[in-house]
Amino acid sequence: MTRDFIDINDFTILVEEAFSEGVTIDACRFDEPVIAVAFYGSGNVDLSVNYKNKEKQFQQTKGLALSFYADDNVEFVHTVSPEKPLRCLLIATSIRNLDRLPNDEGEIFSSLLNELVNPSDHYVEGPKFLMTPEMDHIVDSVFNMKYVGKTKMMFFRSQMTTLLSHFFGQLASGQTEKINATEREKLFLAKDILVNNLDNPPTLSELSVQIGLNTYNLKKNFKELFGTPVFKYLQNERLKTAHELISSENATVQEAAWQVGYDSLGSFSNAFEKKYGYRPSQIK
Repeated sequence: MTRDFIDINDFTILVEEAFSEGVTIDACRFDEPVIAVAFYGSGNVDLSVNYKNKEKQFQQTKGLALSFYADDNVEFVHTVSPEKPLRCLLIATSIRNLDRLPNDEGEIFSSLLNELVNPSDHYVEGPKFLMTPEMDHIVDSVFNMKYVGKTKMMFFRSQMTTLLSHFFGQLASGQTEKINATEREKLFLAKDILVNNLDNPPTLSELSVQIGLNTYNLKKNFKELFGTPVFKYLQNERLKTAHELISSENATVQEAAWQVGYDSLGSFSNAFEKKYGYRPSQIK
């Protein structure tokens, strides 16, 4: 487990990453009441939020943007396993700092996260939704960042501002509530089927039958909910998984390509370079 705290203005940035050969449980809590947004990268790590004999469970965390208020009575527990690595980027500020945030940012929190600014319990969950491709790319870039010192701070400051802008932009535009709960469950199931079958995914027609949603609504609402077409999402997940396999030295470039469903090493390398800007063989 690596845990990096970075203070920028009146925000605290927490970057957590964990890969484990066995099941590992890690718990943490905040020293004072905070409003925070957690952005989860790869892994679908299990998250349990515990406070005053209450418990909130999350199993589908991959790609999740989750806003919340929490005081020092709240414990956050991540269960990490080989199949469920942790990559979490958290941006937090204390309520007492809201009036001091630059550019009237405190007003944005008050208007769009009012239930968190005026909490009714030790833990209050605010809006949550799956990140857009732009947000996902920013989170990805943080965990693949190589800068140090002042350059690192400059990078974090720009990326955190952009990430929060995307988050509040989604809330302000109402893009998170267009699909009913039943259909959202089916689309999440479709996403899970793709993620669990990277090497041999179903066709669009097969996927449609498996989740009980016609092909038109599958294509239209999958893009609406996850911000990208079905098989573009599949390609992104293949490349992200391959990147993790290679960078963690759990697979060679050729092995990673096969494990995520690429028969051609050339096609894999070209797609990888288009996404990341460098060849898979250049990963250090």
